[in-house]
Amino acid sequence: MHDISDRLQAIRDRISAAAARCGRDPSSIELLAVSKTFPVEVIQEAVDSGQLLFGENKVQEVLAKAPQLPDKVQWHLIGHLQSNKVRKILPLVKFIHSIGSLDLAKDVDRIAAELGLYPKVYLEVNLAAESSKHGFTADALRARLEELYALRRLEIQGLMCIPPFDANPESSRSYFIQLRTLRDELEKIGGGPLPQLSMGMSHDFEIAIEEGATIVRVGSAIFGGRDVKA
Repeated sequence: MHDISDRLQAIRDRISAAAARCGRDPSSIELLAVSKTFPVEVIQEAVDSGQLLFGENKVQEVLAKAPQLPDKVQWHLIGHLQSNKVRKILPLVKFIHSIGSLDLAKDVDRIAAELGLYPKVYLEVNLAAESSKHGFTADALRARLEELYALRRLEIQGLMCIPPFDANPESSRSYFIQLRTLRDELEKIGGGPLPQLSMGMSHDFEIAIEEGATIVRVGSAIFGGRDVKA
């Protein structure tokens, strides 16, 4: 537990320092611990160290882990959500960060109505138009915004992005600026608040905070290395 506790504190200290550099209140930035591929025993160590927000990429991992961990844990789905798994995941997660198409948004809205739920969601934006990633293009999001706001069950929190990976964290800055700028534009044309920006991972979360992130998704810097980047 000592290592995870120390790593969590180090990340929190770095969040506070990044916030101070740009004149932000550190309490306005949430830390989402990305626990994908790690077992419940490791996640429990983080819970014991005071971390309660956890992000998973796959529905099946949430289904397996959530019943084994305390109810106070808040689960976020940050990976791609297939329509045929919406019904399974909605009762378990507090937030979905990966609403990347109007069709998926409609499916979530419809099933949420059937289940009596009001899921909190982020709209995923594929700013680099990478074929390997899901998400709205900026133009598609502008075009679909009115239809998205019309889905009464979805509580749209804001936007999410995953920049192309580059070992130099400064390479992510332009994408974070683009997401913040797009958010500001959509708030004006859509007439609704989009207060949250889900952006920044282990290697670039400090840059994301400097550019307005309200929740950062940090995995390997807390839990150690894995086969995929986090």
